[in-house]
Amino acid sequence: MVQYGSEKVLPYNEEEVKGKQVRRMFDAIAGKYDFLNHTLSLGFDKGWRRKGIRFLKPFHPEVILDLATGTGDLAIQMYRSLAPKSVVGADISEGMMAVGRDKVRQEGLSDVISFDYQDAMELTYPDCSFDAVTAAFGIRNYEDIEQGLSEMYRVLKPGGCLMVLELSTPEYFPMRQLYQLYSTIVIPTVGRLFSKERNAYNYLPASIRQFPQGEVMKALLTKIGFVNADVKTFTFGICSMYTGIKE
Repeated sequence: MVQYGSEKVLPYNEEEVKGKQVRRMFDAIAGKYDFLNHTLSLGFDKGWRRKGIRFLKPFHPEVILDLATGTGDLAIQMYRSLAPKSVVGADISEGMMAVGRDKVRQEGLSDVISFDYQDAMELTYPDCSFDAVTAAFGIRNYEDIEQGLSEMYRVLKPGGCLMVLELSTPEYFPMRQLYQLYSTIVIPTVGRLFSKERNAYNYLPASIRQFPQGEVMKALLTKIGFVNADVKTFTFGICSMYTGIKE
């Protein structure tokens, strides 16, 4: 399989595999993640999730898998907007999911939104298990992007849909230059100030810069087998949405 740049961007060191490092990093920042996520995105992340859910709506998915679910923001928003029978939020970080479970419990949704430890490279679910598979801002953390997307394809039912939101680098002046300054100076500085986790907020902009975006990701989805693969960008190219259907 082809290697992509973000697969080689590591939070801590060259000795451990990326998955272990990503798990450790997110466990360390779990308590501050929601606050920093909303702050550093200037609140735009909520609107990006709404746009992703808007894509899913015509498919009326009844069973949804939300990979890299983190603290469950997308899982909760999908349940509120789409009223599926169930949403499974899966992640490798127990620390992040512990925060998500508390949020779901407080909203009285524990019967319909569950959390499950999963390695996205080797999902334990049977083939053709879900009507929709989603991931918000987590694909760039994969050890092997093609393998992870192939697993998403495998567990989708025929006719099921994929929706991936990912941060991206704007292509055009002046947003590209402004975003470079913001991501290399503001994000690491604010992240260190509030989370005391220097590595996480240096890793974040580096992984965004190296992530295969736009037509490269669209071509990869087609290669894996998705039809009607598409990409849309939001907020001057800061966020991209990748979608596809399993025939």
